[in-house]
Amino acid sequence: MIEFVKGTVEYRESDYVAINVNGLGYQVFVPNPFRFEEGEEVYLSTHFVVREDAQLLYGFPTRSERDLFRLLLEVSGVGPKAALAMLSGMTPKQLISAIQLEDLKTLTKLPGVGKKTAQRLILDLKDKLKKLAWGYSESTLPLQENSEPPSDFSARRDVIAALLALGYNEEEADWAAQEAEKSAESSLSTEEWIKKALQLMMKK
Repeated sequence: MIEFVKGTVEYRESDYVAINVNGLGYQVFVPNPFRFEEGEEVYLSTHFVVREDAQLLYGFPTRSERDLFRLLLEVSGVGPKAALAMLSGMTPKQLISAIQLEDLKTLTKLPGVGKKTAQRLILDLKDKLKKLAWGYSESTLPLQENSEPPSDFSARRDVIAALLALGYNEEEADWAAQEAEKSAESSLSTEEWIKKALQLMMKK
């Protein structure tokens, strides 16, 4: 499994970027390749797909966007190409809001998404997104008290949700949550995790 790729953008094509990693070139399919500049150093969280006829690597600027891509793949009839097109047509925030608000009109504007696919997105993902605390449709996100040490993805989303509610963007919140977890000497409660993440953001 390839978890991430860090290197320099060698060149861009219509659906992928070529990343130079110490002289080795990786073809990484990304949403909106031309948002990256040639010569730019990038860090992409990746999803690796192995098929009988190909091995494909998909990359995203944040782990959260990569995890949303993986959630989209859980929907019946949605493959990597379709999921990538959705993330190219909308920001993660817009896509999640449309699903949570059951906004069929907005979802069907995405390339390759008809009414049936839009309905499956809502049916399969609305509750999952709520459970994972991806509540972008709300102006504020309540914190759930948790005295047990959080270790799973859902707990991390609670921390990120709290940071988003305080005005940080998705990339900043994702970075702070990860760094706080990595730098902790022992398991953290959700409240401790949030405090440590805020301390890191103030020092940044």
